[in-house]
Amino acid sequence: MDNLFKIEIITPMGVIYEGDIKSVTLPGSEGEFGVLKNHAALVSSLRSGIIDIEKEDLSHELIAIDAGHVKVDEDKTSVLAKGAVWISGSSESEIEKNLSKAKELIKSMSSDSVALAATFSKIDNLKG
Repeated sequence: MDNLFKIEIITPMGVIYEGDIKSVTLPGSEGEFGVLKNHAALVSSLRSGIIDIEKEDLSHELIAIDAGHVKVDEDKTSVLAKGAVWISGSSESEIEKNLSKAKELIKSMSSDSVALAATFSKIDNLKG
């Protein structure tokens, strides 16, 4: 439990995810970066992409965002995103629908074709 830290992901609609996690990988404007507990404090802009959250049981939660900012402290990470889609579901069809929503959200915001291709590749790999 001592290697966990708090994360919150907030959109204009409110908090869409919060909890204690082991690590998170974020789509920074200068490239992806990971955060663990006791990370040095920083503020960064985020580009459209996938937030990959690793929970205590080593399972992963994936959330697609269109853009935003992150504030990292030693024991808490706060993401402010313009829009987000939680890529999960209780059935394969629900997950497929959320993957499609995630692609649409990201495509609507990104003009960087290389970042777009990398993000879509990551999303497509989730299906397998």
